[in-house]
Amino acid sequence: MEYRKLGRTGLKVSSICLGTMQFGWTAGPKTAQAIMSEAVELGCNFIDTADVYSFWAENNDGGVSERIIGDWLNSGSVRRDQVIIATKVRGKMGDGPNDQGLSRAHIMNAVAASLTRLKTDYIDLYQMHWPDEETPLGETLKALDDLVRAGKVRYVGCSNYPAWLLTKSLWISDVRNLVRFDSLQPHYNLM
Repeated sequence: MEYRKLGRTGLKVSSICLGTMQFGWTAGPKTAQAIMSEAVELGCNFIDTADVYSFWAENNDGGVSERIIGDWLNSGSVRRDQVIIATKVRGKMGDGPNDQGLSRAHIMNAVAASLTRLKTDYIDLYQMHWPDEETPLGETLKALDDLVRAGKVRYVGCSNYPAWLLTKSLWISDVRNLVRFDSLQPHYNLM
């Protein structure tokens, strides 16, 4: 397996990242755990999920993929420090007005819930799943900065951000001396 640095950091991640959107949706816990164990055995150390996986599925309240990963981590199949866990925040996780978005309130509640589901005390890479036009970038970045300083999150990234918004985010981080996005998971199109 080839390993690469995550952005400008010193963190080395496998060139292949295991996406887990299907865990708890079309892949049950036993299958999902077998997939993760095989991936690690083959040298993959990078696992990607999101708090909303698989909120859209019938009888699924979201967070299922994170719970499956947490059970696997807790089973002793792999040492926690041998895998890089990336999860995302932004999506609707409840019916309340603050149960989605990138406000400080939602991010702080969401990271606590993700840590509980993942059964770990830190997230390696915490990504903003997609932009939130209603929340100032400075508020989001300050919340992320506080999470990194508290040791709950090691690195931060964004997903589905257009170039201009990523640039603006990096500028705010530089001007305010806040944590900056270390990665971008771009939107993809199969067509």
